[in-house]
Amino acid sequence: MPLPIRSFLPAGALFLLAACSPAPEPAAPPSVVAAAPAASTAADPAYLASIEQWRREREDALRKPNGWLSFTGSGQVAVGAHRVGSAPGNDIVVPGGPAEWGVLHLQSSGALRFEAAPGAGLEVDGKPIGSVPLKTQLEPGGPTGIYAGRQRFYVVRTGEVHGWRFRDPEAPALKAFAGVPHFPVDPSWRIRAQWQPFPEPRQLDLVTSNGTLEPARIPGQAVFERDGRRFALLPVQEKEGEDLFFILADRTSGRETYGGARFLYAAPAMDGTVELDFNKAQNPPCALNGHVVCPLAPPENRLDLVVAAGEKTYPRAH
Repeated sequence: MPLPIRSFLPAGALFLLAACSPAPEPAAPPSVVAAAPAASTAADPAYLASIEQWRREREDALRKPNGWLSFTGSGQVAVGAHRVGSAPGNDIVVPGGPAEWGVLHLQSSGALRFEAAPGAGLEVDGKPIGSVPLKTQLEPGGPTGIYAGRQRFYVVRTGEVHGWRFRDPEAPALKAFAGVPHFPVDPSWRIRAQWQPFPEPRQLDLVTSNGTLEPARIPGQAVFERDGRRFALLPVQEKEGEDLFFILADRTSGRETYGGARFLYAAPAMDGTVELDFNKAQNPPCALNGHVVCPLAPPENRLDLVVAAGEKTYPRAH
């Protein structure tokens, strides 16, 4: 499903990037040296334990009934009226619930309304519904979830494109989840990069996995050296002081790791540096579930480097 950038940012920041010219090669300030690991490359037991804890917490979140693996259906919604239900004859066939859910109306203005079928037993906010207006995820309080038991149907919007989503806490992908494969922990990939803020935040258009564009705020770049070469990564940050969100690819992408991108989160810069811990590079939601749409790594963040750290490709069956 297409998701606003805020869905991926740890502090609720927007996952939207707006077009900017490629970041220029930064001038080499005197303080830039080959970026050393944030800590000794020795296998510090405390650091190894922290990565194992991070992995457990990450997998616990993926196992939650409302997590990324709970999506079981998705599709686009055109302007007009659409019959919704689990029966094959509907315009929108959902993978569960009553045979006839009702009719979804999308006006050219973007206004949405749902008319429940008699006896469908649908609810919004725990109350039975007849005809109700719907909000997307871009509106306060949205998206409006229509429930059939614990299964949920709702509508999202990316740019001018509307789409429907279906989530089920009993999804087969949730039941089948057995963890995410990783590279072995390598402390040398815990890197202290130099932070180079831009005079004013820039905007960059991110292409999503369904071809739409999402704009985002780029406050600066993290610069580091590896194997004698210099690299720069652009993070998304909706508001000053919030965590940095890196969408990156490297020479493992499409081979050992997901081809579109991996995500990496970092605390805001302190004393002119940012800690990039590639052992925490993770699969984006769209790598875990084909019903989720997420941003792809921009050209500026495609590293000519083998980053053998973090999560490997998740072997989903669909």
